[in-house]
Amino acid sequence: MSTSRSSAQGNAPAPKRWGRRIFLVTAAVVGGGMAVGAGFISNKLSSNKSFRLDAPAGGGSFGAWLTIGKDGQVHVAVANQEMGQGVLSTAALLVAEELDADPALISASHAPVHAVYANPTMMLDGLPFRPDDHGAMASAARWTMDKLLRALGVQATGGSTSTRNTYLALRQAGASARAALVAAAASRLGVDAASLEVSAGKVIHKASGRSLGFGELAAAAAQVPIMGEVKKPEAFRLIGKGMPRLDIPAKVDGSARFGIDVREPGQVYAAIVHAPRLGATLKAATLADKPPGVLQVVTGKDWFAVVAEGYWLARSSLPKVQASWTDGPDAAVSSGEIFGRYGAALDKGELVNYETRGDLKAAMDAARSRIKAEYRVPFLAHAAMEPLNCTVLIKDGQCTVWAGNQAPTLVKWYAQKVTGFEADRVQVQTPLLGGGFGRRAEIDFVVEAVEIAKALPGRPVQTIWSREEDMRHDMYRPAALSRFEAGFDDKGRLTAWHNRIAGPSVTESFTRRLLPDAMGGMPDKTNAEGATFLPYDLPALRVDHALVPVPVRVGFWRSVGHSFNAFFAESFIDECAAAAGQDGVTYRRALLAKSPRYLKVLEEVARLSGWDKPLAASAGGKRGRGVAIAESFHSIVAEVAEVEVGEDGQIRVRKVFAAVDCGFAVDPAIVKAQIASAVVFGLSACLHGRIDLEAGAVKQGNFSDYPMVTLASCPSIETVIVGSDAEMGGIGEVGTPPIAPAVANAVFAATGRRLRELPLRMA
Repeated sequence: MSTSRSSAQGNAPAPKRWGRRIFLVTAAVVGGGMAVGAGFISNKLSSNKSFRLDAPAGGGSFGAWLTIGKDGQVHVAVANQEMGQGVLSTAALLVAEELDADPALISASHAPVHAVYANPTMMLDGLPFRPDDHGAMASAARWTMDKLLRALGVQATGGSTSTRNTYLALRQAGASARAALVAAAASRLGVDAASLEVSAGKVIHKASGRSLGFGELAAAAAQVPIMGEVKKPEAFRLIGKGMPRLDIPAKVDGSARFGIDVREPGQVYAAIVHAPRLGATLKAATLADKPPGVLQVVTGKDWFAVVAEGYWLARSSLPKVQASWTDGPDAAVSSGEIFGRYGAALDKGELVNYETRGDLKAAMDAARSRIKAEYRVPFLAHAAMEPLNCTVLIKDGQCTVWAGNQAPTLVKWYAQKVTGFEADRVQVQTPLLGGGFGRRAEIDFVVEAVEIAKALPGRPVQTIWSREEDMRHDMYRPAALSRFEAGFDDKGRLTAWHNRIAGPSVTESFTRRLLPDAMGGMPDKTNAEGATFLPYDLPALRVDHALVPVPVRVGFWRSVGHSFNAFFAESFIDECAAAAGQDGVTYRRALLAKSPRYLKVLEEVARLSGWDKPLAASAGGKRGRGVAIAESFHSIVAEVAEVEVGEDGQIRVRKVFAAVDCGFAVDPAIVKAQIASAVVFGLSACLHGRIDLEAGAVKQGNFSDYPMVTLASCPSIETVIVGSDAEMGGIGEVGTPPIAPAVANAVFAATGRRLRELPLRMA
């Protein structure tokens, strides 16, 4: 990725040498490793390898990843957080495969907070290099960052990395435990290990039929230091096929425990209110007459909370609090003003170049025809179904935090910071998450909950945000503006592509919330992801970005920059198709001739959707199909949407077809479920989602003005998995980027109107 700078109108090709900023990023990574110290990193990595889970009574611990009880039950510690993506089941499947265990005897839960469960993959994906760049500088940066991150031990879930990050570690743990069980059985039975086989939780002597269960061998096997060999793919019996999900029965019968279900002896509840406008601070908050059961009003810099014996009592007492606020400098900001900043930045501001191919200026000058377009998307909330909540108990010099979160390491660090306790005095419990989407990677709601609990030592305090507080004080998916210009030769072929995007940096905003003094201005891959490294055969291309700071807190949102850049790019490529007089699939076929993996995915979704067959006529409106294809998190997804636009102007998505190449699908059922989940999530944004700012405040407050796709309005979704030998890709987010452009392109096919702003509106 080149990161040279240019003026807003500059078309000069980027220098062929490495950009200064990539050099700075690499130097920072390597320098960071040197600053931390090779000895520290080596010691931490060695300590990680020696970590073992507590063994169950009479059973054995097989390192950091699994234990086996004397009853033969296998328990898997899962490094990532379960928020509906099926990670508990996938982890159990990987261990069951290598252990040859009976899936019915396997359970899984969130691992404790420890550096051994670090997730460097999430950060490595964010380095400013092409995915296929394996040069010296990129390789050095990745290697150093991997070691540094594993030593620092940040345990987190995001970036569609859960399975990618732990795939080999879990398999190796299962294989090693299997080898240890065989060795223990061989010793117990007095036979050669080669004469034994493992099946359904037993080690069996093939010649005599004698067998020993895992439970009988667990304690002895845990003492055998042995490294087992993982299976060859041809020996898989579960990987690639799947097994029943572990979390579904409890979610169906209501016994599943989410953060909001935490109930501890003596627990009380806090309802919280934040500043009504951006940047405002609290001057005072008092409750003159406390109703019976109301315990205390706790205040912070820009919030106050009422603590009571019950949540409804706490919440209904909030309006009785006399609060006064001091406005900040952004009290009058509006969405329109922010988009004005974006436009001005693209007109006059300094741009960072993220990719250049060929000589764009020459190609544009030679073009026989050109088209231009401008697209925009609004801020978006996460709107997870489970309201934000966190329960904290501070007692006897210890702090226990129960919170559905995506980053338990950060939860622990910031609980330490607020309490002043040492690490061993802070415990973090992570229940199931009722939706994350990036919002629960933030630690604001945890910090506030710990501060509130400090005011009531000895009592567990559960702080709950109302839906309105969540909606109006989110870390939003940024609003963005994108401008395109394309040039065509005398045969109508696309020869020049210029894309300029304006918006804030999610990574910088997130980092500054954690580390206010962190260095800013480094390239943020999320600004341009989905706009750069397009698979199309474009002889001349340039992608620039104008970094425009905004007073709104922005954060990671399912598929991050891909969520809007795919809408921009795939909508505009359809405009190019229309200019060439071709349909979306035919046009893309030609442009993907040199990208066979993408072409195969496109062909599969075209086949699945019956692209070449006419749509049945609609009695009350107009119908059309639209297509889009996008790569994110190392997976390729193409989607076709069938849309009906009624005489009332309402856009109704009737069917969605998807084809996905994620390399190797560990559990096909989970892959399809996640594609469907991501499609529905993206459709809510495509058809309804918008956060508007007016006079420094967010207008939307609940699902009445921030609606979701419902069961009644949800289309049928059909997915086909396209296998390949590519490296394993992510799956949790990758179905979201293509859905908005597919729907927008379908609306154009149905009506001839090109909609360039989300949410899509005919009027």
